[in-house]
Amino acid sequence: MKRFAAIAFTSLPLLFTTSTARAADLVVSAASSLTNAFKEVAQDFEVQHPETKIVLNFAASDVLLQQIIKGAPADVFASADQDAMNKAETEKAVQPTSRKNFASNQIVLIVPADSKLGITTLKALLSPNVKRIAYGNPASVPVGRYTKAALERDNLWTAVEAKGIPAQNVRQSLDYVARGEVDAGFVFSTDAAIMPGKVKLAVRVPAVTPVTYPIAITTDTKQSAAAAQFLSYVLSAKGQATLARFGFLKP
Repeated sequence: MKRFAAIAFTSLPLLFTTSTARAADLVVSAASSLTNAFKEVAQDFEVQHPETKIVLNFAASDVLLQQIIKGAPADVFASADQDAMNKAETEKAVQPTSRKNFASNQIVLIVPADSKLGITTLKALLSPNVKRIAYGNPASVPVGRYTKAALERDNLWTAVEAKGIPAQNVRQSLDYVARGEVDAGFVFSTDAAIMPGKVKLAVRVPAVTPVTYPIAITTDTKQSAAAAQFLSYVLSAKGQATLARFGFLKP
């Protein structure tokens, strides 16, 4: 029986009730792209540590950070890029000595499974037949920052932005493509893999900077020991094997 809770928040301020996060709970705030993998990681962790209940909170990395800064309960922060974790350190929201890279990923361009546009290169996005392109908002979503940097490198950002449909997180970008509401979208390869019947891979996009995921213990945690155990589990052979099953690469 799964004992952990997965919760997602879309607005601030954030209010936890005693039924959502109790004093004995370990709250893990993790990037949206980690949703499926971390649900299994949390379940397996609880089997080994039955005294600990994991409460999972998924959203865009920058949104999670703002929640933590504003006082939302969080013991562990897992980001989809280094920028968000760097900001967390600057804001003294995490313990710098606990920071570790635990996974890496790839940026991909996907299209609806029934797309007839024949998109096989990024330059194909310039076609007048491509009218709507989804990507994470670069101001707050790591996948958006990676996407923007890659498109700027190829002098394509301005053209793509003109057709852009900014998403609040990578899963929203995925949903836009899966529902056929856009002609194409940028996501992580791990996100594309969870909807093989609704989206298809069009282009693998080399990132300007490595797509790495850092994790750290928050400064205000009251459960340092349990938080450290969770980080150790994520970095363990079993935790890494779970991440690999969901398509994540070694950090």
